[in-house]
Amino acid sequence: MDSTNFTDVVILAGGFGERLWPASRPDYPKQFISLEGGLSFMQTSILRAIAVKPAGKILIITRKDLLASVAEQVHSLKLTLNQKDADKISEDLYILAEPCARHTCAPLLLACKFLKLTSKTQKNNILVLASDHVISPADRFVSDCEKAAKVSLDGNFVCFAIAPTEPSTGYGYIKSGAPLENQDGVFKIDMFKEKPDLETAKSYLASGNYWWNSGMFGFTASFFEEEINRFEPKIADSFKSFDKAVLPPEKTLNSVKYVSEWKPMEEAYATVKAIAVDNAIAERTERAVAVRATFNWDDVGSWDAFERLFSENVGKTVQIASKNNFIYSDIPVALCGVDDLVVVIKNGNALVMKKGSSGMMREVVKQIKEKI
Repeated sequence: MDSTNFTDVVILAGGFGERLWPASRPDYPKQFISLEGGLSFMQTSILRAIAVKPAGKILIITRKDLLASVAEQVHSLKLTLNQKDADKISEDLYILAEPCARHTCAPLLLACKFLKLTSKTQKNNILVLASDHVISPADRFVSDCEKAAKVSLDGNFVCFAIAPTEPSTGYGYIKSGAPLENQDGVFKIDMFKEKPDLETAKSYLASGNYWWNSGMFGFTASFFEEEINRFEPKIADSFKSFDKAVLPPEKTLNSVKYVSEWKPMEEAYATVKAIAVDNAIAERTERAVAVRATFNWDDVGSWDAFERLFSENVGKTVQIASKNNFIYSDIPVALCGVDDLVVVIKNGNALVMKKGSSGMMREVVKQIKEKI
């Protein structure tokens, strides 16, 4: 095994479909939306995991109610792959279905425990991906991952730093510290910053010392468990039942391996608190570093971002005395005398939004749930 590669990949695939409503919804979150070219966000994430060539497992961690949909996504992707990549999915991909949502720290500790029980290696070096990002080109992503894998093996918590292109208020930021010795394009993280207001975001962009936090990470399982024990001992206690755990009988759905009913997992999730890995470890460890990403990245976290990446179906639209509108619809749409709108008609629901108003979406979904 090449020591510069991650041994295992974890894809986090929860999500409740709020930011891209009504195309996404709790039972059909963003990762299932098809991109131009036919593959979904999730399927392209699996392709990225395969491209890294992990010697060990690919784990997709999702909610129990999404298990069938995730398995269908994996199965349909597998049918399009060459034999080598299809075999990798058949042999080494597992879906872990959480009993309930507990943010991102608990599922990553679950991944560490599962890999310890199933891996042939004593040094699980884990790459954590989201299931709903757009990344290109693939070769640059793989090259950056190889660099990150080497750094994480040295006992670091590795983030991927994205050079900001605008003063975005929708992303968390990383402030760069000193360069990591003998590692080109890698720096120590001075501090993490939550999503800023516009004026603060402008100051970050002007300084040149701040980067977007991509939400993808690298670390060894041993490092992660040590830091959990140090910073969040109650979370470690919730997972004590894994000390004597054995794997449940292997099950498949749509020819995809999965774990759902598993006593130690159920016991852990019954008491573990919900906290993001950013708050539990990334912001507290002294070993947080970042690789400057050379790939293009977008988490497509709003309809404004969606428009930048995808074209509308112009054959279904008519616009008269209207300009600068984006339409994403299952049915024909006509616009007359209006400008700068986002119009989304999906799943029997309609959204009409002035461009730049994506920050209102969580409140929209909240009120929709209350009134419908």
